[in-house]
Amino acid sequence: MQIQRWRCHLKTRIQELRKQRKLSQEELALAVGVTRQTITSLEVGKYTASLILAYKIARYFGMTIEEVFDFSELEEWE
Repeated sequence: MQIQRWRCHLKTRIQELRKQRKLSQEELALAVGVTRQTITSLEVGKYTASLILAYKIARYFGMTIEEVFDFSELEEWE
């Protein structure tokens, strides 16, 4: 059985969605149970959300994970 590993350069729409709704990073962070610094890191691409966090953020915006997070640059590596 071969294990597949992926490099993830994950882009998000978090900042765009947050600004459309006039939310601060702090407000979004409180709503999904993380720190403001985590939201900042997600928005600038320094941190990749866990599946649970991605789900919470997507659900908060009433969207699917795929609508919030862009997986198009996902690369397989060994």
